[in-house]
Amino acid sequence: CKQKIMCGIVGFTNFSQDSFNNIEVLEAMNNSIEHRGPDEAGIYSQDEIFLGHRRLSIVDLSSGKQPMKSSDGNLTIVFNGEIYNYKELQEELKKDGFKFETDSDTEVILNLYRKYHLDFVKHLNGMFAFAIWDKNDENLIMARDRMGEKPLFYQINKHDVIFASELKALVKHPAANKQISKEGL
Repeated sequence: CKQKIMCGIVGFTNFSQDSFNNIEVLEAMNNSIEHRGPDEAGIYSQDEIFLGHRRLSIVDLSSGKQPMKSSDGNLTIVFNGEIYNYKELQEELKKDGFKFETDSDTEVILNLYRKYHLDFVKHLNGMFAFAIWDKNDENLIMARDRMGEKPLFYQINKHDVIFASELKALVKHPAANKQISKEGL
């Protein structure tokens, strides 16, 4: 059985200031899901925020690279999935004065967040998992589609969050709890 190829995301916060090389950990996590996105890899790090993305190029082949920043530089997203109604949403946002540098559903998500803040998810029709770092509010927003078609595994440790599209990427993080929860099982 051939494994289906798709994009993947990874990331973590390090507000606890744990002593390990954050970039090496991020790259190890991202490389562990290379099969999900053989076309490109990208990472973002700033202060205590570390985001990674593996890309299978489907939409906006030339300019949909991730992690993607908003035009004002305050938001950064890693996104796995497809927003089915992104063209309609993009037209609505353009009418409201939003500018677009790409024809990517990823940029539509960023601008929806800028317009609706946390209510933006209500407007998305599709299959998705993503994380947005809002530098101004110092918030990490993560969401997954309502049916859970796109995976998003996460752990909260101390003051930090670790997340990934696959468990094998999540456990590459040195602070990840690798114990099976008997209650959860």
